[in-house]
Amino acid sequence: MLSNISVSTYSRSTYRKAVGALFFLQGICFASWGSRIPTIQQQLGLSETQLGMVLFALPVGQMLSLPFTGWLISKVGSWRILVWSAVLYAAVLVGVGAAPSIFLLVLALFIFGILANTVNIAVNTQAVGVETLYDKPIMASFHGLWSLAGFTGAAIGSYMIGNGILPVQHFLIIMGFTFVGVALSSRFVLKQDVNVDPDQPIFVKPDKSLVSLGLLAFCSLICEGAMFDWSGVYFKKVVMAENAWIGAGYTAFMCTMASGRFVADRVASKIGLRRILQASGVLIALGLLIAVIFPYLWSSIIGFLLVGFGVSSVVPLVYSAAGKSKVMSPGMALAAVSTIGFLGFLLGPPVIGLVAGASSLRLSFTIIAFMGLCVTFIASRSKSL
Repeated sequence: MLSNISVSTYSRSTYRKAVGALFFLQGICFASWGSRIPTIQQQLGLSETQLGMVLFALPVGQMLSLPFTGWLISKVGSWRILVWSAVLYAAVLVGVGAAPSIFLLVLALFIFGILANTVNIAVNTQAVGVETLYDKPIMASFHGLWSLAGFTGAAIGSYMIGNGILPVQHFLIIMGFTFVGVALSSRFVLKQDVNVDPDQPIFVKPDKSLVSLGLLAFCSLICEGAMFDWSGVYFKKVVMAENAWIGAGYTAFMCTMASGRFVADRVASKIGLRRILQASGVLIALGLLIAVIFPYLWSSIIGFLLVGFGVSSVVPLVYSAAGKSKVMSPGMALAAVSTIGFLGFLLGPPVIGLVAGASSLRLSFTIIAFMGLCVTFIASRSKSL
């Protein structure tokens, strides 16, 4: 096992900027795809049901690749995997935009999902390495750059749609930007990962500490997935917001989630990982309960602002803790935690739909508030924090 890395070539701030740039590039590729989903649906004449089935190909690709990505990184090194997967990620994005049929779109999205996960684990492994060069947490700021890229990608997508630019043309521009960014950043990434065990088998059972971290990610990502998929519906059907305000809840959530990630590291270094996770769970639950008990425009916006602050720090800080595992290499540990957490992201939205169909959206959001309290409970009981 290698516990130290050599940083004689460049300063630690140089490594931090390079890895931060790669987080941004990853985020802008994903946001670019998300911004053009309605256009691609229209191009291929997909019904809502067909679109739902098509979109499922991406998380399937992500999920199936999770067990192998960490092992591959431990064998080859995160920097090689990151550089090549980031380049291929942008290239396959163009394939998604150019797909002339449902079958080819599903295939492209499946590969896009595999590469999305590969880039994610590799860039977070790099972030774990860079964080060891500092005497303070910095992981959340990297994820803040990913969120910032989400805003940027959405804004670019809106501009492209407004000017009638086809998705394939839009994605070619993003691919070119990504290629240049990867070329400029790749020489400044860490060439040696921390705590690497190249002889580790593909499938390793995570210990209790990693399971605990995975459950924290699971609960948080259920809440995050609910905000992504159901915030607009909640504002339309429960809050009864006017059309111009239907997206207000989602915007409020995204703003505080992004901004919260830029301050989470500083707060964590002052009050500790356990306390910030406990507070995060309380904020998630409190925000959702405010929106449920007082389903009015401004009270719901305030509630969603609190939820954004709550979820902002959980996954980045959990990833940071997982990367310091003493029993698994960072790539393997991140893959294990991501596997558990990603199930929450997948299960959350459909569970909300089922409960809402059987009862109401307000009850669904009350259940999601309970998941926020679970974050506080697990953080309080976990011995690894």
